[in-house]
Amino acid sequence: MAGTRERVIMLADCQSFYASVEKAEHPEYKDRPLAVAGDPERRSGIILAACPIAKRRGVTTAERLGDALAKCPELIIVQPRMALYIDISLMITRIYQSYTDLVEPYSIDEQFLDVTGSLHLYGSAEELAALIQARIQAETGIYTRFGIGPNKILAKTACDNYAKKNGTGIYVLTPDNLSSTLWTLPVSKMFMAGSRMTRHFNAMGIETIGQLAATPLEKLKTLMRRKFGRNSDINAELYWRIANGIDDSPVTPGTHETAPQTIGHMMTLPRDYATLSEIKTVLLELTELVCQRCRSKGYMGHVVSVACMGADFDRPTGFSRQMKMDDPTNVTNQAYRAAVQLLQRHWDGLPVRKIGVSLSQFSSDGEYQLSLFDRNREKWMALERATDAIKLKYGDASILRAVSATEAGQARDRSKKIGGHYK
Repeated sequence: MAGTRERVIMLADCQSFYASVEKAEHPEYKDRPLAVAGDPERRSGIILAACPIAKRRGVTTAERLGDALAKCPELIIVQPRMALYIDISLMITRIYQSYTDLVEPYSIDEQFLDVTGSLHLYGSAEELAALIQARIQAETGIYTRFGIGPNKILAKTACDNYAKKNGTGIYVLTPDNLSSTLWTLPVSKMFMAGSRMTRHFNAMGIETIGQLAATPLEKLKTLMRRKFGRNSDINAELYWRIANGIDDSPVTPGTHETAPQTIGHMMTLPRDYATLSEIKTVLLELTELVCQRCRSKGYMGHVVSVACMGADFDRPTGFSRQMKMDDPTNVTNQAYRAAVQLLQRHWDGLPVRKIGVSLSQFSSDGEYQLSLFDRNREKWMALERATDAIKLKYGDASILRAVSATEAGQARDRSKKIGGHYK
């Protein structure tokens, strides 16, 4: 906050982001319905994003591809390109950063901007939003919407409920106009109020956000204690503050770059893995991936965790266990030995469909205790630094362990994906 000035916060949202990127890349699809789907070659794939034209024809995010095509047979289906979407998102971030240094990513297509200190250079908040909106459209082909308010909650609410639905894509929400805007909406439209919480509020006699805002805090705590028990006071205050548009949290650049508590990776396998050797193959690949990420951040983990689950959710099988190693490490073979111990000790012999590995309780890899019983540690660390450098330059599949070439190996296919989707 600059002096005593009221903060001016924006929540910038890219409309139908994945689909918009694809339309910008393919101008020939400009006036046609388009959707990005996880597996276009299978009608059972899931819609990840749909352009406004497709949405007007009934296509919705997260529905089955077959259902979407039944509604809109002429729908153009594009396979996701996650690396491209990340590059465009970073390009848009840099545009935001040219107007303020206070930019906080909220998701790949949403970011908070605190423009309090730079607004005097550009006029009103609406004028600045329109300027940024036009520049992003010109440089990337992406249409952005801007919710504006004195805090992050009101900026997010303004974007979701108003900016996304009006002609300009820009809307300002302030404490002065809450009674004629936010408070008239059903409580289901409130940030962080899902369908289940909406039902609970309705059962308490609360139908609108305004009714929730007008409920005395102590009364709301009492109502929520009756519904959820004694430990619900914090949630009661959270919802009450959201309804009243109260939020003191700052826009924090680098908020997702804080030191992690855990570094791990879990993957769903393409089929049931029923033998120990198959499971150990993927366990080794995941351990290598986790250790590689730890090395890139300069961490060593003291605790290794392994989780395995079967495919039947109605009759769940599997385990999730951890163990503390004698010394912290980010060397793949050392962490893998501990992971195999957990697998052999706790696996029930039933088929596995999902497996995960993680390291935690970190210390810096810049200094560590030498061991008389592990004289090859420096050699292994040097070898892994070399393989990391090769993968960084030529890709994760440029150098693989022999087991990854077997039928059970998943590393080569995984190297083609980001977040489970093909790059």
